[in-house]
Amino acid sequence: MYTFTFERPSTTAEAARLAASGAKLLAGGQTLLASMKLRLSSPETLVDLGGIKELAGIRKEGNALVIGAMTRHADVAASADVKAAIPALADLADHIGDRQVRAMGTLGGAVANNDPAADYPAAVLALGATVHTTQRKLAADDFFQGMFTTALNDGELITAIGFPSPKRAAYMKFKQPASRFALIGVFVAQTDGGVRVAVTGGGNGVFRHQGLEDALGKRFTPEAAAGVKIDASELSSDIHASAAYRANLVSVLAQRAVAKALE
Repeated sequence: MYTFTFERPSTTAEAARLAASGAKLLAGGQTLLASMKLRLSSPETLVDLGGIKELAGIRKEGNALVIGAMTRHADVAASADVKAAIPALADLADHIGDRQVRAMGTLGGAVANNDPAADYPAAVLALGATVHTTQRKLAADDFFQGMFTTALNDGELITAIGFPSPKRAAYMKFKQPASRFALIGVFVAQTDGGVRVAVTGGGNGVFRHQGLEDALGKRFTPEAAAGVKIDASELSSDIHASAAYRANLVSVLAQRAVAKALE
């Protein structure tokens, strides 16, 4: 490591003030600390959000669940409220990384980081969630802007995310064995506003698949998903999988997600 100033504020307002001055925010640290060790990130001031009690917790608001940004993956996975209202979200959280990652990683940190193969962004986008920040509320469709890029302004913090309860939903992913990130992950949700399908691991960031949404909006069955051609030219290719392989995974996992949602 190297020399840096460490701050641990007790309020969101103080954290926002420090962030606005250029400090780097530390949530669960599952990405940032590893980057610092490799000298890929070298913040002069680090702000630990772990001491801000108002940023953690799960509460019901009408037909939605509002989950604090500093809520750990393990807590989302174990929550009776999440299991009852959005079991697909609890299941997703229960399969992020390994036990240590789930014990330390946070919802807000994962969403703000927007890793192109992360699981939570798929849930946020497919469920049509709302990202609450220190400045405003952002619809999921407006939040994610590409690889490690979001609509957050400098100094703007995620405080919570509101997830409306779907009629049905399920998430299926094919893990990259070493990292346990999604080689491809598909989150399917049948909502009051229609069917939403989000894909992670396929490119520069999470995205909705219009073809699958259209087909499943007409007939919510695995067979309808199987009839959608997945364009490999829109997907990434790397040492782990070709674009064609990822395209096949999108189709297979979409079918399995629909079948799971219908159970």
